[in-house]
Amino acid sequence: MAAKLSSGGADRYQEDQNSEINVTPFVDVMLVLLIIFMVAAPMAAVTVQVALPPAVAPPSANPPKPVYISLKSNGRIYVQDYASDLATLGDDLRARLGESRNPTKERIFIRADKDVYYGDFMGVMNMLQDNQFYSVALVGEDLR
Repeated sequence: MAAKLSSGGADRYQEDQNSEINVTPFVDVMLVLLIIFMVAAPMAAVTVQVALPPAVAPPSANPPKPVYISLKSNGRIYVQDYASDLATLGDDLRARLGESRNPTKERIFIRADKDVYYGDFMGVMNMLQDNQFYSVALVGEDLR
């Protein structure tokens, strides 16, 4: 910040504040940065042309029918379309998965009303972990 000293008489050493901002250093820095980016931008572009081979992946087998757990706002729990409760959730999931599917590697999809209490949701999550269901996906509404 600059100060202006007045010359003369009783006001000889009185200082007036100069509140103007000196933008010259700011402009100098911005111009230097602009030049650096103008020089560096062409160097960042890939200029070597390469003919890439096509990537053809074999089609994967259709995944088995997904298993959904639904939580209603009134606290009711459903496995697929069948009513369940927290105490029997693990057994009901195993029954819906069947013997041919590995329950520890199976992905379980959870759908819940937006008004479900967080404690109810965490109870279902804890019960899934207690029954060795570790692959869990949460389902939301697609608003696109």
